[in-house]
Amino acid sequence: MGTFSIWHWLIVLVVVLVLFGGGGKIKKILGDMGSGITAFKKGLKEEDTAAAGKADAKSIQEDTETVSASAEKKDKAANG
Repeated sequence: MGTFSIWHWLIVLVVVLVLFGGGGKIKKILGDMGSGITAFKKGLKEEDTAAAGKADAKSIQEDTETVSASAEKKDKAANG
């Protein structure tokens, strides 16, 4: 009796928003929340793309170093 359920607080919140903000306020809040989620997902995708690009550059550099080391070994074997 002293505590209220989550449903009670959600109903109170909706009533307060409608009374003080009107119906357009709820639409605006939900639209802002949706655009925030979209921006968050886009940021994660860009971060993954950037990380993949760095990994690709690193693997290319490692491959180049491996080929250079292999060429040096062949030169030493031919000259040595």
